[in-house]
Amino acid sequence: MTTPKTFLGLAALGAGALAALPALAQEAGGQATAAAATLAPYTYEQAVDKGDVAWMSVSTVIVLLMTVPGLALFYGGLVRTKNMLSVLTQVMAITAMVAIVWVVYGYSLAFTDGGAWNSYVGGLDKAFLRGVDPTTLVATFSNGVYLPEYTFVAFQMTFACITPALIVGAFAERIKFGALLLFVLLWVTVIYFPIAHMVWWWGGPDYLAEQHTASLIAQAAGDTAAAAQAEANKLRNGLIWNMGALDFAGGTVVHINAGIAGLVGCIVLGRRVGYGRENFAPHSLTMTMIGGALLWVGWFGFNAGSNLEANGVAALAIVNTFVAAAAGGLAWLLAEWVLKGHPSLLGLISGVVAGLVAVTPAAGFAGPMGSILLGLVAGVVCFAFVAYVKAALRLDDSLDVFGIHCIGGIIGALATGILVNPALGGAGGADYYAVPGTLQVAEYVFSTQFMAQFKAVLVTLAWSGIGSFVLYKIVDILVGLRVRGDVEREGLDIAEHGEPAYNL
Repeated sequence: MTTPKTFLGLAALGAGALAALPALAQEAGGQATAAAATLAPYTYEQAVDKGDVAWMSVSTVIVLLMTVPGLALFYGGLVRTKNMLSVLTQVMAITAMVAIVWVVYGYSLAFTDGGAWNSYVGGLDKAFLRGVDPTTLVATFSNGVYLPEYTFVAFQMTFACITPALIVGAFAERIKFGALLLFVLLWVTVIYFPIAHMVWWWGGPDYLAEQHTASLIAQAAGDTAAAAQAEANKLRNGLIWNMGALDFAGGTVVHINAGIAGLVGCIVLGRRVGYGRENFAPHSLTMTMIGGALLWVGWFGFNAGSNLEANGVAALAIVNTFVAAAAGGLAWLLAEWVLKGHPSLLGLISGVVAGLVAVTPAAGFAGPMGSILLGLVAGVVCFAFVAYVKAALRLDDSLDVFGIHCIGGIIGALATGILVNPALGGAGGADYYAVPGTLQVAEYVFSTQFMAQFKAVLVTLAWSGIGSFVLYKIVDILVGLRVRGDVEREGLDIAEHGEPAYNL
C-alpha cells in the first residue's frame, strides 16, 4: 500500500472505523462523478496531539495491568491450591514470550500490507520493527490525526499478550508447561496475527479519501485504468474488514478467537482426573475478586483506548464499559439467586466479565442504554451456559473460557450490528467517502450490517477452531500435551515448577 506519507493500516476499530463497503464506495462515487472535474488531488497533514499520546500510553499500561496481575490472579484464585503458582507462571510467561514475538514479527504480520495474501495476513516489511522509529506515525480514525508508531505498537502488543493468556483457563491444571509455550508460539503466529489482520487492517481515513478522490478524478477524465486501480486500492484491507464487520476492541480478535481455541483445547486434552467426582472448588475467591476488579479497571484501557484518540467517543466507550459490566454482573447474580437459591461472589464476578466481553466489540458503537441491555443478555445467557449446558455436556472447561469469552463474544459481535443503529441510540457507522476528508454517518441497513457481523463470527470460529485443533495435535505429537496422572494428582506447582504458591 503506497501513500505520499508514512502510513500503516490500523487496529482497534474505533467509532469512525466502519469498514468501507464496496457498495458505499460505488454509490458515493456515482453521486460525485459529475463534479469530479473540479476536484483536486487529496492532500493532508499529519498532526500528533499530546493528549492522544498520553491517553494511549495510560491505556497501554492498564491493559498490561489487566493481564498481569489481573488475569493471572483471576485465574489463579479459581484453581486448587496445588495449581495456583502454575497458572500465575503460565500467564506471565505467555505475556513475556508474546511481547518478544510481537516486536520480532507479529506486529508486521498483523499490520502491514501482505501483498497477494493481504486479505488474510500482513508481510514482513516491519519484522524486528524495521523502519519504525520515534518519527514514524500511524493514523487514528479521524482525518489528519496521527499517533507515534511506537505508541501503537505498544498498545497492540498488550492485546496480543492477553489473548493467548485467556486460553489457559480452559485446560488449567492439566497441561505441560513446555507444551503450552510451544502451542502459544504457534497459535499467535498462525491464528492471532492473521485474525487481527483480517479484522483490523485497513487503509485509514486519509488513504481512503486520497484514493476515492483519485478515482473520481480518473472517472471524470475517462481514465478507466486509473479509476479501477484507485478503487482496488480502497479495498486493500483485511478480509473481515472488507465484509463491513464492526469490532471496536476485539470481540472477534480476542474473545471469540481465544474462546473457541479454549473449547477445542479442553476437549483435546480431556477432562481432569477426578472430574465430576472430586471437589474442584476455587481455592481463593479473594484472589479471584482482586483479579476480577483489576480486569474491570484494565478493560477501560482495552475498550476506550481502542478509539486511539482522547475524545468524545473514548468517553462513550468508558461509559459503556462501566454500565455493561455492571448489568452483566447484576444479571448473573439475580439469575443465580432465583434459580440456584444463592447470590454468589463468583457469579457476580463472572457476570461482570461476561458484560465486559459482550460490550468489547460494541463499546464505541452502541449507546449506554443499548450497552446495559447487552450486559443483561450476556449475563443471563453466559450463566445458563456455565450452570446448565456445560454440566449437561460434561465439558471440563476449567475456568469457563468458552462459556464466557466465546459465548459472550458472539453475543456482543452480533448485537453490535443492531446497537450501532442511530435510531437505537448508537453512534452509527462511518462513511469516509461522501465528503472526502471528513467523517460522515453512513445510512444504517440492518440486513447488511447484521450479516457482516454474522460472517465475521463464522470466519473467526472456523479459522481459530480448525487451526487450533491442528496445532494442538502437532504439539501433542512433538512433546505431548498433558502431564502424567501422578503429576496431575500432585499438582503442577511442585511437579512442573519446583515450588508451591504458599509456604504457610
